[in-house]
Amino acid sequence: MSRERLDKILASQNIASRKDAGAMIRRGVVAVNGEVIKKSDYKADTLEDSISVDGKPLNVKEFVYYMMNKPAGVLSAARDTRAQTVVDLLPPEMQRRGLFPAGRLDKDTEGLLLITNDGAFAHRMLAPKSHVYKLYEAVLAAPLSAEEIEQFENGLELNDMTCLPAGLRVLQEGENPLVLVKIREGKFHQVKRMFLALNNEVLHLKRVQVGALPLDKTLAPGAVRELTAQERDAALSAE
Repeated sequence: MSRERLDKILASQNIASRKDAGAMIRRGVVAVNGEVIKKSDYKADTLEDSISVDGKPLNVKEFVYYMMNKPAGVLSAARDTRAQTVVDLLPPEMQRRGLFPAGRLDKDTEGLLLITNDGAFAHRMLAPKSHVYKLYEAVLAAPLSAEEIEQFENGLELNDMTCLPAGLRVLQEGENPLVLVKIREGKFHQVKRMFLALNNEVLHLKRVQVGALPLDKTLAPGAVRELTAQERDAALSAE
């Protein structure tokens, strides 16, 4: 971010809209390095200058990284005119321009979703060549055979693609088994399509881990919190 207009800096940090930020500056409530600034076009260095609003230091962040426990029924999108999105669920203090979900979960899929404004981070996390695995718990309509599990591990054939080798482990046996799926791709409806190719059906799907970052079990559906630096690195961890 470095040197930017002061009103733009405040707006980028969700302090106020660009217009309201200008009004705040003219009222004399914004200071740079202890000096009150009353011009909106004053350029401050976000890396070197100390900025305060109403006497409170402003910790300027260019990029933010949030973990959400995505609930079912919400779109993995930044905005949509017809349905509620995961960005709509963010509390006002977390809202800012440029936020988007890093990777999509289907509308009825739950679990770990990362929301950021850092495109390079999202690309690195999602690119198959990065070998960042995503883990899903799935409840199936029917039990699996050893041969079907082996098909996952060898790279399952779909109508229009061959999936990369994936992990598949049964966590709970039964008529509707609970399984753990481990993939590093993220094609449209991929997990569901993989089981359909085996004449099976996913009854419930939840993402529980990205890289070495597990879903925070204390997060209720729809809840969100900021990642720590260590968690951000864990989300990019490859095997």
